[in-house]
Amino acid sequence: MKLKNYVQGKWTEGKGDGQALYNAVTGEKFATASTEGLDFGEMLEYGRKVGNPALRNMTFHERGRMLKALALHLMEKKADFYKVNWATGATKVDGWIDIEGGIGNLFAYSSLRKEFPNETYYVDGQAAMLSKDGSFIGHHITVPKTGVAIHINAFNFPVWGMLEKIAVNFLAGMPAVVKPAT
Repeated sequence: MKLKNYVQGKWTEGKGDGQALYNAVTGEKFATASTEGLDFGEMLEYGRKVGNPALRNMTFHERGRMLKALALHLMEKKADFYKVNWATGATKVDGWIDIEGGIGNLFAYSSLRKEFPNETYYVDGQAAMLSKDGSFIGHHITVPKTGVAIHINAFNFPVWGMLEKIAVNFLAGMPAVVKPAT
């Protein structure tokens, strides 16, 4: 099996033979993974020009509901994840923590939307009077940053690791590039 990468809105296979991935229990080749031929500069540009504006234009509530929809979709597919989880050398409990714990992160962050207004920004605290007569005031406002977050995932808990990273980014209105451990 050759693993695909979700790049620029579509599943893409890397070129070449790729990195062999071995079953941690049997030692047999399980799959291959490759990023050869993928243009990381283009990924970042896509994130900046397509992903970032799309997320920044969504309200906290919309981004939270998006995370919840992703979590529900992944929960429907969790049996597929458990079928391959054993090849990592993980026990069923390890897999449960990784798979359902990761999906649980999406649910948890989706619920945090309720702590924010249904806006694209967050007003933090009260206005600060900066002049004696009130003619000059200051107010902190939080808005999504421009750009793309970059994460390199660890070997342990491959599902949880990626989902906890993108949950934070997506709720905050920032796309992410996550490089899985290989």
